[in-house]
Amino acid sequence: MKSFSWARFKAVVHKEFVQMRRDRLTFAMLIGIPLVQLVLFGYAINADPRHLPTAVLSADNSPYSRAVVAAMQNSDYFKVCEHASSREQVREMLLRGDVQFVITIPEQFGRDVVRGRRPVLLVEADATDPVATGGALKNLPQIIERGLEPLLQGPLEHLRRGPAPVTLRAHAEFNPEAETQYNIVPGLMGTILTLTLTMITSLAMTRERERGTMENLLTTPVRPLEVTTGKILPFVMVGYLQMFLILAASYLLFGVPMHGSVILLLALTVIFIGANLSVGVTISTMARNQLQAVQMSIFFFLPSLLLSGFMFPFRGMPQWAQYIGSILPLTHYLRLIRGILLKGNGLTESLYHAWPILLFWVLVVLLGLKSFRQTLD
Repeated sequence: MKSFSWARFKAVVHKEFVQMRRDRLTFAMLIGIPLVQLVLFGYAINADPRHLPTAVLSADNSPYSRAVVAAMQNSDYFKVCEHASSREQVREMLLRGDVQFVITIPEQFGRDVVRGRRPVLLVEADATDPVATGGALKNLPQIIERGLEPLLQGPLEHLRRGPAPVTLRAHAEFNPEAETQYNIVPGLMGTILTLTLTMITSLAMTRERERGTMENLLTTPVRPLEVTTGKILPFVMVGYLQMFLILAASYLLFGVPMHGSVILLLALTVIFIGANLSVGVTISTMARNQLQAVQMSIFFFLPSLLLSGFMFPFRGMPQWAQYIGSILPLTHYLRLIRGILLKGNGLTESLYHAWPILLFWVLVVLLGLKSFRQTLD
């Protein structure tokens, strides 16, 4: 057995550094993925969301109702962004997910506070993500009491010493029992489709290039659009197979309610499947080998997982992270599927979340067609 040679060892090390310098994409991924994780977990992730969008439906314009609204606005938990005029309007905002809370102030609210009748303040929360609403609902009684304190002076001082001057009645809409699996299990459908379809498609085309079978394809008259759609179509069937399995498990194993139309969900899911498959095809046009394809797929999947609202409340993230998350199709698909299954949304409410996915799909297809190489040069 030959002895260990430092010269040969240094030659091998030098060779690996040269290879690393040539494979710049892999090196960038090795540095980029840890940095992305560090930034997202350090700055963007927050399990106690603040400044949640809130709508107010008030039938009273007394100083007491205005004090309640002002106290909520001044707190860290609520952001009053809409003063609604009807029950239909606030219901629509809850169904579409535009607001997290709706505060309904009844008629003669101020008069009943002064008379010690403890009027009912109705709080409706979109509890499809119970983690997002838990902290705000827990602190709401103290927020209201602090807001009314300056008005309960002099002859009304006795109202501060007894029970709370307002009866708070909270309704957890769409998930009354705050079951976390109702939020997690439907979201798993989107995350599984994103990971598997993006990675499988990128690997399939990259593998053909490595094996040389792409050369035969490129010598034929087939056009880039024909290659792209031909590669995508078989995996659409794979995506629907995964979807059927997850839907069946959601209903049979976890008891996830299905208030909306499953047919509508299946029809709109084709947009999401197509968007992810197009990302995989686009990745394959840029990756030189299967390792790079896997790395780039993970680089796309990681922000999708963390910034979509699947693992952490979407509205708990800073504004810049919400902007990035709003670009990703998984963010809108989670709202779409939870809206159909848990809220019973119809076509009108669902299209509100479907069109951003469609726009993303079109843009990625255009990018993929532009970068598709007709030759191996």
